[in-house]
Amino acid sequence: MRSTRERIVDAAAQVMRDQGLARATTKEIARTAGCSEALLYKHFRAKEDLFLAVLQERVPGGLPRLLAGLADEAGRDTVVGTLERVAHAAITFYDESFPMAASIFSELRLLEGYRAAMRERGAGPQTVNAGLAAYLRAEQALGRVRPEADPEAVAALLLGACLQHAFLRHFSDVEAPAEAAGRLARNLAAGL
Repeated sequence: MRSTRERIVDAAAQVMRDQGLARATTKEIARTAGCSEALLYKHFRAKEDLFLAVLQERVPGGLPRLLAGLADEAGRDTVVGTLERVAHAAITFYDESFPMAASIFSELRLLEGYRAAMRERGAGPQTVNAGLAAYLRAEQALGRVRPEADPEAVAALLLGACLQHAFLRHFSDVEAPAEAAGRLARNLAAGL
């Protein structure tokens, strides 16, 4: 049996996918979860916390979890293999989360509110880049990435390409995530 919190996160994911983050209300999320708004707020202090829970727990790809501990994996797999795994997770994650999150850019006040909330919680898209850059620095320390490579730039290039792939996929038919992830990672790793 699912807990109340799990029902709320499931409902938030559904409502955010269907309506986008800007139009998703806690009232609608609570209704979809079969609970009151008061009960929702016993588990989550704000809609931003619900959004983070959806990204971390319900969006496929597991990108935030993968990158959080990736630097500790330096030296285990090949750099190319790790970058392919990251690219595949990123494309999957962005493909699912982009439609939810895109609506926050439609209202400046809403965007500013989410920026402030993410800063307060130590979250946001910059943490993904930082996680990948930390891994690349760890690989540099092991001599498996060239010393002149810029880990921040490489992280931005790979993750930016994955985000663009997901963005474009919503408008046209582009290659499947697995093929794109492998190609992106291999081409980028060749320069490392």
